[in-house]
Amino acid sequence: MIVFETILAMLAIGVLILGLARRRHLPYPVLLSVAGVGIALAPFHVEFHLEPELVLALFVAPVLLDAAYDTSWRDLKRNWGAVLSLALVAVGVTTAAVALVVHLLVPSIPWAAAIAIGAIVAPPDAVATTTVLQDVRLPHRVSVILRNEALLNDASTLLIYRLALAAVASGGSIGAEVIAPAFLLSLVGSVAAGLGLAWLVGNITRRIEDAPSSIIFQFVSTFGVWVVSERLGMSPILSVVAYGMTLARLPGAYQSASLRIPSFAVWDTAVVVLNIVAFLVIGLELGAVITAAPEGELGRWATVGTAVLLTVIAVRLVWTLAAALWSRRQIDRHEGWDVDGVPPDWRTGLVVGWAGTRGIVTVATALALPGDFPERDMLLFCAFAVTLGTLVIQGPTLRPLVKALRLADDGPVAREVRTARVALAEAGLSATRDDAAAGAEILREELEFERRVAQEATEGDGRPTPPEKALRARVLAVRRQRLLALRRDGMIGDDAFHIIEEELDLADLATATRT
Repeated sequence: MIVFETILAMLAIGVLILGLARRRHLPYPVLLSVAGVGIALAPFHVEFHLEPELVLALFVAPVLLDAAYDTSWRDLKRNWGAVLSLALVAVGVTTAAVALVVHLLVPSIPWAAAIAIGAIVAPPDAVATTTVLQDVRLPHRVSVILRNEALLNDASTLLIYRLALAAVASGGSIGAEVIAPAFLLSLVGSVAAGLGLAWLVGNITRRIEDAPSSIIFQFVSTFGVWVVSERLGMSPILSVVAYGMTLARLPGAYQSASLRIPSFAVWDTAVVVLNIVAFLVIGLELGAVITAAPEGELGRWATVGTAVLLTVIAVRLVWTLAAALWSRRQIDRHEGWDVDGVPPDWRTGLVVGWAGTRGIVTVATALALPGDFPERDMLLFCAFAVTLGTLVIQGPTLRPLVKALRLADDGPVAREVRTARVALAEAGLSATRDDAAAGAEILREELEFERRVAQEATEGDGRPTPPEKALRARVLAVRRQRLLALRRDGMIGDDAFHIIEEELDLADLATATRT
């Protein structure tokens, strides 16, 4: 029962944190990391430990799938240079710099173990970055770079992490004759497995017609891709990324609204729950580590953790500023900027560098370190110090920084939404042009109104707001109150109540989308 009670307590704490985060307009991972510190320093200890083999699959697979599913191929191709620069080169440099700092401060630690902690703290986290940015209106290109980097760098650094673990397990280092085939197998085989499994799962998904079965199958297939890839000796990270990005674009796997809406709600909830559990579990683990630490060890760990945090922040800032200034120089020397949006400069480089918050991936990979890993307690402490430091220092200050630099959303998404609204309204008008059915004329008037509003809009997304919207909302509220009164007075039973309630809910949703 203690595990069950602990999980319930974690979720209850998470609900309070989410409410406080919304009220204070703070990214919720910031408060989760603070809560983790509070649990670690609490005068009590609850025995709660997850198997290292389970941690990555449990916490990382759904988060990677969720981020990969929302990745835009088009935007990724347009900004592939900047994204790969961050996801491969910057992460590799950060990993090497952290490994060097750790080895200098703790000479006794093996190089492979130092590289492992570098890979753990190097990648900014997709969920943390997205949460931090949700109230910040950045130029679209900057947002695209940050979202896609946060996805792809997980794959690159986790591959380094797994190779480093293998090196430690082998008692030394792994030579190029082992790394090269492993890298090629991970890259080619894992991507191929992800593509093939996406096609297989997509063909099964389209045959599922009820929401509960669909949602359960989505989670089973996501974890299944991870397990199958791991059993075959490939990289489950790359497989899940390829699987998610492919599945999102398979026409046969496209779901109906009755399946898609509840699925998105469940996945959003699952990602939040995983963040809550991961941050609070590492608080519990740190509590045990701190309690058992020999005298003087905490001071040493704090020194190493601070050095690693400063290294992570400094290396990323130097890299993003240098890359932005180099890109701007190339633009000025050659054809110029031929892509929509704000061209790179020192301001965009500073924002991209400062937005490198760490989150659940860093926490999960730290928890996944084997129990006999060299200096595991210190590395766990360092990983959480970096996560806490980047979230608490960079998270709340990103919005003021963007305002101070006067960077604003350049509006390409809103323009594309207006274009799509016009095209869809015209398609609807074409489909109803010769239809004389009852209500067809009213539908044509609504479509014509939608097209006109979107065509005439010069800012925003051109969402139509029919004059009768407020009336519809008011009538729905009155009808709902009457329905509740009918059930309360015993004039209708619960079966009839829920049928009408569902109809009103759907009408309410349709009205709400027009606000």
